[in-house]
Amino acid sequence: VQLQASGGGSVQTGGSLKLSCTASGITLSSFSMGWFRQAPGKEREFVAVISWSGTSTRYADSVKGRFTISRDNAKNTVSLQMNSLKLEDTAVYFCATHPHPYYSGSYVRTEDYHYWGQGTQVTVSS
Repeated sequence: VQLQASGGGSVQTGGSLKLSCTASGITLSSFSMGWFRQAPGKEREFVAVISWSGTSTRYADSVKGRFTISRDNAKNTVSLQMNSLKLEDTAVYFCATHPHPYYSGSYVRTEDYHYWGQGTQVTVSS
């Protein structure tokens, strides 16, 4: 199983980026999918989660209204559209699979997820 996160880069405050997570060896439509991020010296934190069908989503308060998680099961991909980026959004972003199709129970902890991508760096500068 491999998850590949891509789309990171450098952007100025207020800018936008779209991250993608593609998978091989696993069919993502069986799982909820989450995005996490980890800034230097900090713990990995929850960003967003989406149910297997894409009909249900949840966001961290810090990104609500600015980020949008979506998925295309036909393409086996999950995306994270990030708008109005702030300096504090700088981090390595990771995608991960949640074993429950509707992320039942907890979905904000790293231990709630089983497969992880390698991460993509997002750097926001002023």
